[in-house]
Amino acid sequence: MSAALQAAPALARPSLVPARSFPGAPLRAGTRASPLALAQTRRVLAALGAAPGEAQPVPMQTSGDAEQRRRLADLGGKGLFAKEIHEALLDGRVAFAVHSLKDLETELPPGLIIAAVLPRADARDALVLAPGCPPEERRGPLPGLPSGARIGTASARRMAQLRHLRPDLRFGLLRGNVQTRLRRLEEGDHAATVLAMAGLQRLGLEAHAARPLSTMEMLPAAGQGIIAVTARAGDSATRARLAGIDHSPTHLAARAERAVLAALGGSCRTPIGAHASLIPDGALHLEALVAREDGSFLLRRALRGAPADAERLGAALGASLRADSPADLFA
Repeated sequence: MSAALQAAPALARPSLVPARSFPGAPLRAGTRASPLALAQTRRVLAALGAAPGEAQPVPMQTSGDAEQRRRLADLGGKGLFAKEIHEALLDGRVAFAVHSLKDLETELPPGLIIAAVLPRADARDALVLAPGCPPEERRGPLPGLPSGARIGTASARRMAQLRHLRPDLRFGLLRGNVQTRLRRLEEGDHAATVLAMAGLQRLGLEAHAARPLSTMEMLPAAGQGIIAVTARAGDSATRARLAGIDHSPTHLAARAERAVLAALGGSCRTPIGAHASLIPDGALHLEALVAREDGSFLLRRALRGAPADAERLGAALGASLRADSPADLFA
């Protein structure tokens, strides 16, 4: 197996010394310990222009990483990927924290803000086939997947859209970091899986993608492909430094997509997709959907408007979807 698929490095034990507690202390960046999370943190430090020794990642195991045999929704939701990192940031053990935006809860703990986002990478999902899964040549949705193929995923959003396109597909639970999922696929547990294209690219593993799925086939999760940096609201010095790497067009898209989530108010069990982008005429185009996990119901709509109205557009689109969807989807 390639070195890129080896296990994540051992976790560093976080220090209890507050960030910047003495002159010359390195700037500490909280992060999950997965290879992808560390790669994303290195991108943020590079964007900041941090000199060697000036900044360091502080990897942490989160509650969401600790249990891989159950679905995240059964454990308490995607906020579990950030709980311990939020705590370290709030009590001063790290100066800021780096996240995949799609893993952040819609409402951050009091005292924390999204201080910056990097330019968005490819927001699409990618279909990844197991080595022993010969692509099937046939017409119709997802022609690369054989009839009745077993798909490994833990994402309600992905399952709902795949089932809506292909009711013949079967599903099994597949969680873990990117390397773990690829390894499980190699071991023959599933015929295919779906992963974020951005994560594969950041790890140099994009060759594993049989093909990207268009946003018409699979609407991404809100924030997919975006690296977000959180900071303490009252830390003006860190916020000022992070403002220098904030990518405004991506931040507008993030605000619109997260406003959809806030308006829908769904749980981790509610399949929700959202994607915003600036189009050539300068407007912000926003698409979103809500669905049943079994694919029997899927409602998708779009709005466009002025970029300055990003959050209002997201709230309006989310409210429209909620008004015309079965109430039990949001229970």
